[in-house]
Amino acid sequence: MDDPPVASRGLVLIVDDEAAIRFGVSEALRYAGYEVEAVGNGEEALQRIAARRFEAVLSDISMPGVDGVELLRRVRRLDFDLPVILLTGDPRLETAIQAVDAGALRYLQKPVSLAEIESALQTAVRLCRLARWKRDSLAYLGEHRLMADPHALEWALDEALKSLFLAAQPIVRAADGSLFGRELLLRSTTPRLPDPPAVLEAAERLGRVRDVGRIVRRLAAGVAIPAGTCLFINVHSLDLEDEELHSRQGPLTRSAKDVVLEVTERGRIDSVSDLTRRVARLRSLGYRIAVDDFGAGYAALNSFASLRPDIAKLDMALVRSVDRDPSRRRLVTSVTSMCRDLGILVVAEGIETDAEKTTLIELGCDLLQGFLIGPPLPVSP
Repeated sequence: MDDPPVASRGLVLIVDDEAAIRFGVSEALRYAGYEVEAVGNGEEALQRIAARRFEAVLSDISMPGVDGVELLRRVRRLDFDLPVILLTGDPRLETAIQAVDAGALRYLQKPVSLAEIESALQTAVRLCRLARWKRDSLAYLGEHRLMADPHALEWALDEALKSLFLAAQPIVRAADGSLFGRELLLRSTTPRLPDPPAVLEAAERLGRVRDVGRIVRRLAAGVAIPAGTCLFINVHSLDLEDEELHSRQGPLTRSAKDVVLEVTERGRIDSVSDLTRRVARLRSLGYRIAVDDFGAGYAALNSFASLRPDIAKLDMALVRSVDRDPSRRRLVTSVTSMCRDLGILVVAEGIETDAEKTTLIELGCDLLQGFLIGPPLPVSP
């Protein structure tokens, strides 16, 4: 027999509770040029996957404890780029559907030839390397794009929702620097969806914006509100159609008089059904309304006209370097003058320098927010 090839074709994990099968498949794959580790149960497999960067997993489905389908589901949480090939001697339709739904790359029926296993593994390793190369490249370029795989995206969002917490950034009165309120900002600890835009983009793609909004509001309901202050809570335009937000039994309703609902521009306001009635209902519960990114263009102006806000937050593009840019100063002056005539408070957010702060106060901004005023800090219910 010839010596096996030297160069590794990929790092593979074999998972099977039958020792003879583990040994036979492992030896054959090693001879074919793969680097192989083999374990007898799902729990040990998960420990190995957490410790090493495998490029493919070949697992039996029928195992005691963590079976192959459950292993697959948990692998997706640990490493979305890791392909899993499932083997079974009991090819029931129900099991096949579970495997496909959980995101198995291949579903092979025993007895299976070594050539078929090698072909599946070759494809798996190539896909894994390509996915990781894309992810590493995007990370290097500083981009945040979500995976096209809906199963992976679903897992990523589920993990993000479990890890959501809120950070609070102070908003102060320009006149005397006293605390007017705090904006509650969404945060996630999952590395796959590391920032609010990534979480919201995933939720939008999966049609789960309502899930995010409800969790945020329930977390916000547990945050203490000092007397004389308020909480700014971001709501997606689709949240305006969630009946829970309008319910007297909703988690935020009891604090509504101390809450400002800050409508973001991620969705189209004009697509919200019966918007006027919905906004009126929120006001009747005690909420105030703010528009975000005012001055950013037509979308924000459209929201302004539709929502009739109590508070307008200047787009950070107007705030940045306003002290050195005459055009920005003229725009801010126009906005503050118009809002003053309408009885609308203006928040200048994103302030980073003393010069910006001084200029914005001179131009008539009522409220100030930004890292110069105070950074967002985690809050606990």
